[in-house]
Amino acid sequence: MADSIFEVTTSSVAAADADVISLFYPVPGLGLVPINAFLLWSEEPVLVDTGPIVARDAYLEALQRLIDLDDLRWIYLTHADPDHVGCLHEVLAAAPRARVITTYVGLGRLGLYRPVPLERVYLLNPGQRLAVGDRELEAIAPVTFDAPETTPFVDSKTRTLFSSDGFGGLVSSPVENASDMTGAALRDGVVLWATIDSPWLRHLDAATLEANLSRVRNLAAPIVLSSHLPPALGMLDTLLDHIASARTQPAYVGPDQRALTEMLASLAARPEAGAEAHA
Repeated sequence: MADSIFEVTTSSVAAADADVISLFYPVPGLGLVPINAFLLWSEEPVLVDTGPIVARDAYLEALQRLIDLDDLRWIYLTHADPDHVGCLHEVLAAAPRARVITTYVGLGRLGLYRPVPLERVYLLNPGQRLAVGDRELEAIAPVTFDAPETTPFVDSKTRTLFSSDGFGGLVSSPVENASDMTGAALRDGVVLWATIDSPWLRHLDAATLEANLSRVRNLAAPIVLSSHLPPALGMLDTLLDHIASARTQPAYVGPDQRALTEMLASLAARPEAGAEAHA
C-alpha cells in the first residue's frame, strides 16, 4: 500500500490547543515538504485539512488515535488541493456529526473528486466568523496561495493563525518546530516555497504586497500553523519578511527532461555502486 512508504507523525502545540498530523514529503533535489493537518481542540473539535491523497490511510489512522470521530464536529478545508483532502470522505463516513467548512469555489472543486452532500457543508467566506463552542474561527484572505478558494483562519481564543499554504517552506530534514531551523535555512525554505507555490508574487508591486502583509501583521498571531512548515511560534514578522523577499526572486524553473534522465540514471546506478563497495 502506498501509504506505507510515508511516516505520519503526531505532535502537540499546547499553546494553540492543537495537535499536528504530518509527514515530510520528499522532493528530489529540493528537500522535504511538510504536509500538515491539524486537530483543533475547541469545544466543538475541528479537523483542519485531511492530509494528502497519497497517504490517506496513514492520516486517517493517526487521526483516529487522537480522537473518537463520533466527537468530531467540523472539517475545515483551507482549500481543495490533493494534499489537503486525502481522507475527507473516510472521515465524513466515520464522523456523522461533522460538517465541511469551505467556500463556494472550494465546494465546486471538491465535486471534481467526489461530491460532498450539501447538508454536510458550511460555506464560510473571508471576513466571516463561525462559532465552534468556546471560540470562533475568523476566515481571512490569504497572503499567498495556489488555489482560488484558499481561506486561512484565526482562532479567536488563542489568536493562532492557520495559514494554509501561506508561509510554507522546504526543509532539509524533519524538525518539530520552525525554531529548530537555522535562520538562513528558514529564510531560504520559505522563499523557495513562495516562488514555487505562488509564482504570481513577482508580478506584484511592492506597495500592494506590503499592504497585504500589513493586514496579516496586524493580526499579531503568536503562532502560525502552516500546512507546509513546522509550527512557528513567535515568528510571524520573520515569516512576513521572508514573503516580502520572495517577491524579488527570479521565477522557479524545475528540472527539464535531460535532468530527469540524468537523475534516473543516477538512481539506477546506486545498487551497482553499493555492490562494488562491498566486493
